Amino acid sequence: MQPERIIKKYSNRRLYDTEISAYVTLDDVRRLVKAGVKFKVVDAKTDEDITRSILMQVILEQEERGKPIFTQEMLEQIIRTYGDAMQGFMTRYLEQSMAVFLKQQQAVQEQMANLIQTAPASIYADLAQHNLKLWQTLQEGFLKAYSQERASNPRSPDGA
Repeated sequence: MQPERIIKKYSNRRLYDTEISAYVTLDDVRRLVKAGVKFKVVDAKTDEDITRSILMQVILEQEERGKPIFTQEMLEQIIRTYGDAMQGFMTRYLEQSMAVFLKQQQAVQEQMANLIQTAPASIYADLAQHNLKLWQTLQEGFLKAYSQERASNPRSPDGA
């Protein structure tokens, strides 16, 4: 198992990733989270673990861009649970709800990937087969109609 990646936050608010020896942005931290990389952010001066604070900043940055996940009403409801007897329950509930949601999302994505990989070929083959049958039926109909018309209107050998 790979050791936890350490990111240091300096007093100038810059984040330094010790694994790659480079300064990183909140967007880089977001990419680490999305990639499932385990890391810890520490205050460079005190060695205090400030990971949660940085993750909250990442969420805030994402909420300010595009379409937010949290509505104002939802944020107000979350704030109301702080200090409440149900705060611990709320934490576990949200964690478990997110875990279930992510599992379902992954299952749907896998099903869609399988559908895309397998279904188009069979769908196109079925569609081609169906179209071929329609074409054959149409041709038979034309030939039958043409034969019936020729039988009812025989022409003379000289075309008149």
